[in-house]
Amino acid sequence: MSFTLTTLTASIQEWTENDESTFVAEIPFFIKNAEERIFKLVDLDYFRKNVTGTMTSSNKFLEKPSDYLATYSLSYIKDSANVFLLQKDVNFIQEYTANPATTGSPIYYASFDVDTFIIAPTPDSSYSVELHYFYRPASLTTDDSGTTWISTNAPDALLYASLVEAYTFMKGENDLIQLYNQRFGEAIQRLKGYAEAQENIDSYRRGLPSK
Repeated sequence: MSFTLTTLTASIQEWTENDESTFVAEIPFFIKNAEERIFKLVDLDYFRKNVTGTMTSSNKFLEKPSDYLATYSLSYIKDSANVFLLQKDVNFIQEYTANPATTGSPIYYASFDVDTFIIAPTPDSSYSVELHYFYRPASLTTDDSGTTWISTNAPDALLYASLVEAYTFMKGENDLIQLYNQRFGEAIQRLKGYAEAQENIDSYRRGLPSK
C-alpha cells in the first residue's frame, strides 16, 4: 500500500469522519507535520545527500543547500586529499576568527544561521568542498497524484502521525489520540528496525546530529 495526497486525504477524512471545509483545508498541514516527525525520528540513508561547492578565499561563510536539515560531514580538497572539518559552536568560531588576519586551511565549522555555515580559519584559498547532509525531501503535499519514499515505504507511520495531528486539531478524545500515537510509535520502531538491518550504517562519524 502507498499513499498519494489524494488517497491519504481521503483516508484521514474517513478515519476522522470529518469532511468539514476548514478541517479539510488543514489536512496538508497535518501531513507536513507528520512527515517532519518521521524525518527527525528515523536515520535513513534515503534522507542523506551529497553536494559539492566551493569555499571562497577570504570569505568565512559557506552557503547551505535549501533543503538542508543537519550535517553528516563537511570536507574540502587540499593537496588531492579530503580534509574533514570539525563541528564547533558558533561562539567558538567567532572567537577563533576575531582577528581578521586569522586565515589559513580551514579546521572548524559551525551552523551560523538557517542559510549559512561559518568556517575557521577563514579560507586562504578557494577550496572544493563536499557536504554530506540530512535533507528534507519534497512533501507529499506538493503533488496530488505523486508518491514519496515515506508514503510508499512507511504509509502506516504517515497515516497515524497525520491522524494524531488531525485529532489534536479537532480536540478529539484523548484515548484516540493516545491510540494513534501508540500505533505511530510502533510503525516508527519498524522503520528504525529497517534502517538498522537493511541500510548501511558504516559512517565517517557515529551518532546522529541534533536536528
